[in-house]
Amino acid sequence: MRRQSAFTSRLRRRVCLNLFGCLFALSALSAVSSVAAASIAVSGELGHPLTLDAAVLATLPRVSVQASEHGVSGTWSGVSLSTILTAAGVPLGEALRGKNMTLYVRIIAADGYRVVYALAELDPQFRDEPVILADQHDGKPLDTKEGPFRVVAPTDKRPARWIRQVVRIDVLRAPDGGS
Repeated sequence: MRRQSAFTSRLRRRVCLNLFGCLFALSALSAVSSVAAASIAVSGELGHPLTLDAAVLATLPRVSVQASEHGVSGTWSGVSLSTILTAAGVPLGEALRGKNMTLYVRIIAADGYRVVYALAELDPQFRDEPVILADQHDGKPLDTKEGPFRVVAPTDKRPARWIRQVVRIDVLRAPDGGS
């Protein structure tokens, strides 16, 4: 009986060590994948593609907006999408006319969710309140469920375009109707 008890004890110890090793490896893998997801590709019909991460965003002017989502108010901080698009060479301001009015912005989340903005909706000459790529809510970094980056559109009546976990921003041209 004592032999079986010693054997069982050693077996439990090995199983625990193996489980601990697996959990440690999984947590390390998770940390690597979340670091990789902490950047945003900006591409499409623009002057030059960008890859945005926290370091790049820190060099751009920051803005804060007051906004409510599902009845909960707060202060969201980040960089306006118009600033990001200007840095990528997208025509805004006086250049946003004629064929450039057919440009739109598609924003994609890590889970594949997508939202669309007409380029004019993001231009300060067309809109009073900026749409921002937020990385903070009430002075704290966004948690993994929300971020690290999310779009906040304070004047939208519904938060359906407040896309979380942004991984890509594409500037595209609406197809010609052929008429």
